[in-house]
Amino acid sequence: MTTPRLRTQVATHLSLVLITIAVLYPVLWVLKMALSPGQAFSLDLNPIPSTVTLEHFEAVLTTATMDGDWLFGRQLMNSLIVALATSAVGIALATSAGYAMSRWGFPGRDAGMRIFLITQMFPGVVMAIPLYILLDELGMLDSLMGLSVVYATTAIPFCTWNMKGYFDTIPVELEEAARMDGADRWTTFWYIVLPLARPALVVTGLFSFMTAWNEFILAATFMNDETSFTLPVVLQSYVGDYGTEWGHFAAGAVIVSAPVMILFFALQRHLVEGLTSGSVKG
Repeated sequence: MTTPRLRTQVATHLSLVLITIAVLYPVLWVLKMALSPGQAFSLDLNPIPSTVTLEHFEAVLTTATMDGDWLFGRQLMNSLIVALATSAVGIALATSAGYAMSRWGFPGRDAGMRIFLITQMFPGVVMAIPLYILLDELGMLDSLMGLSVVYATTAIPFCTWNMKGYFDTIPVELEEAARMDGADRWTTFWYIVLPLARPALVVTGLFSFMTAWNEFILAATFMNDETSFTLPVVLQSYVGDYGTEWGHFAAGAVIVSAPVMILFFALQRHLVEGLTSGSVKG
């Protein structure tokens, strides 16, 4: 005879299996389209391809310009440059700002944090027109630097909140003990606080990276030259007014998703620790 506890465990595991299948099915379906020949939109519910081919991946990866230059490689490098630059700016500014917000009580601190929070209520597309005008006046349209600055402005508020919450969990007594031993503020921050805040730094860096890597609307608005496109804009180019290259689109989606998936698997231990430790103070 089954016990209530056993029935509960079976029901829980069955629910988890069904949820996992529901989550993985769209991913498997995209993989099927990427590995199946032809550009037709498949209506078959079976996520396993009957014929496997790498022609779509080859077509996407070998895209070239009219001059024969490797266009996809250039666009991949654009995405990497913008994402890494956004991460670097986000970590540098959010770390210093979060530390100041955590350790010093100065006039306007709470108001500043609230303003940071309010900016997260509005999508980036709301600021597209004023940002376009600013970049145009500065001569930074079709510029990777301009796009990186735009992305950094959207990433810094969240990153500052995240870093500030984590710094609050680090005992101030550690810094006071270091200063009593002769360390200055910068030495204490660099050699004591930052190593302890490594999980939060990973979360901050990954969030900034994903913000720049996956964003489409602003990149499509500010970039007009195909050699300046980032990968999300490249994916949109496979969707035309009169037809869609579904095979190429699916293969490109898999390629674009791969770096973020690799980062998540490589940093998952730090991600869990950073997200949970910075959420409470005790």
